Amino acid sequence: MADTYDAAKRSLYDITTFGEILIDFTWQGVSDTGQTLFAQNPGGAPANVAVAAEKLGAHTAFIGKAGKDMHGEFLKSVLEEEKVDTKGMLLDENYFTTLAFVSVAENGERSFSFARKPGADTKIEKEEINVDILDKTTLFHVGSLSLTEQPARNTTHYAIRRAKEKGSIISYDPNYRASLWKDKKTAKEQMRSLIPYVDLMKISDEETELLTGKEKPEEAAKLLFEKGVKIVVVTLGSKGAYLYCKEGGLQIPGFVSKVADTNGAGDSFWGGFLYRISKSGKKPEEFTLNELKEYVRFGNAVASLCVEKKGAIPAMPTLMEVRERMGQ
Repeated sequence: MADTYDAAKRSLYDITTFGEILIDFTWQGVSDTGQTLFAQNPGGAPANVAVAAEKLGAHTAFIGKAGKDMHGEFLKSVLEEEKVDTKGMLLDENYFTTLAFVSVAENGERSFSFARKPGADTKIEKEEINVDILDKTTLFHVGSLSLTEQPARNTTHYAIRRAKEKGSIISYDPNYRASLWKDKKTAKEQMRSLIPYVDLMKISDEETELLTGKEKPEEAAKLLFEKGVKIVVVTLGSKGAYLYCKEGGLQIPGFVSKVADTNGAGDSFWGGFLYRISKSGKKPEEFTLNELKEYVRFGNAVASLCVEKKGAIPAMPTLMEVRERMGQ
């Protein structure tokens, strides 16, 4: 096996993300004649993370599949506009782009209804992975929606193992959407199956029990660390995030913001955090708690700006905006 972190020396990309890219149809109110209105927003957690990091100054790539239809063409053009490398993004004429209908409650919280039977994102084969990108990235990031169906599940495992062998740092953000799984037991098994490969992991406080059997963020983070994850971050909504590494754990408060839409909040946070990690030139086990605390604070600032605008990708902030928010 290659020196696990020699990828940084020959990387073309700071961060490559893999997984779903889809349309979020977000609720826009009601028309004059009483029909519900939805707006077409680009979405999918791995795509959001790639854009968030790219806007901050990372060189990012996205690997995944959408349908060769109006939605897939639109999604590819959005990533290209945001300067994310799309050489690894395929458009398949046999399957339709996944659609997610998102309703947002008054407090900004979301509920989802998916049109994905099957969605093109679940149909990516390991032979379709662009290894020229995969083999040359400092950091490789995946979510868990690609684990819900075959062949995307096997492709996810293949991509992670290959990236790790080639020296990439592995990042994982499991994202539980109950309606996409056969049952909770399957979701647990599959979402936990990636943990042995992972260096950096983000979970939300709603997913701690599902991923670890522990409800408290502190206990969940410690358990993941004991299973080999070197840096664990549990996001706590407006309360910020809980961080755990070799030097122990710490809660880092969030920034005050006027919430318009929480869509993409976690992805923007993680995009910011991964941007800092990818630019550091360090191995995950080399970071001090103090350094990582600063990276989490940076991620919190990114997320606090993202939630002030509607949509996910259109709301991702620039490095200058983040520095302003942090008072730098």
